[in-house]
Amino acid sequence: MSLRALRTLQAISRLGSFARAGEAVGLTSSAVSLQVKSLEEEFGAQLFDRSRRLPVLTEAGRIVLAKSEEVLALYDQIAEALSVEQSLAGRLKLGAIQTALSGVLPQALMALKRSHPRVRVHVEAGMSAELALKVSAGELDAAITTEPVKPHPADLNWTPLYEDRFWLVAPAGSEGQNQRELLSNLPFIRFDSRAWAGRVIERELRRQRINVREEMVLDSQEVILRMVQSGLGVAIIPLSNEVRNGLPMFCLPFGEPQLKRQIVLLERQGQKGGRLAAALACTVAEMADTAQRP
Repeated sequence: MSLRALRTLQAISRLGSFARAGEAVGLTSSAVSLQVKSLEEEFGAQLFDRSRRLPVLTEAGRIVLAKSEEVLALYDQIAEALSVEQSLAGRLKLGAIQTALSGVLPQALMALKRSHPRVRVHVEAGMSAELALKVSAGELDAAITTEPVKPHPADLNWTPLYEDRFWLVAPAGSEGQNQRELLSNLPFIRFDSRAWAGRVIERELRRQRINVREEMVLDSQEVILRMVQSGLGVAIIPLSNEVRNGLPMFCLPFGEPQLKRQIVLLERQGQKGGRLAAALACTVAEMADTAQRP
């Protein structure tokens, strides 16, 4: 028995002629007749009353038609069942730095939820170094952090997601001053050196032999930007293009050449490639790529 023949039978019943049924299923009228004949031979019964000009189902034809609907419905459910089976399910304990939480991660989580509704993601905020320790200890399945800088747990793998650049941010009206003048003349709002990004900034300041007048030490990008916008000083922080383009303040590239940082997905060794984490990494990278396009 051919599933295509059963679909042809349904088309004839629905459309009322062999010719119109053939157009619907992509067969010639003669091929439709052969499909019907093959069903009649298989079931040993005449399916249509051939004394009529238009095809009319016999009692046997109505029985075959009704059962064919059940058969085809079951067949069509196979693909759906496989799709559900192949979709992701489970719970992912995820850590994330503040910049990811205020950037692409919310949109990525929504996209992941739409694609895989049986996935549950528990999110915990923290600094990169703290989150790395929790991943290493098994308290988190994965974490979105900056690329690790030494010292860091030795049993970690990481997958690059996207890239941020470091910028010197100053209050509006600071245009016309260079990097060294701004850092020397205005109070400095430091990105906490307990964060990996903070250590990168501190190392570059020492390399350039720039002395700063430190007045605040903060670990939140959002809070630092609010302090700078209020005119309380200057700061150096990593920013995505999307965030930087919307800032109402003066920005200069920091570093020679400009410093960059990779945002990565951290996992324990032996766990890399987990389906939930891999799906999230792919979604975050896609969202970040879209957000950073001009």
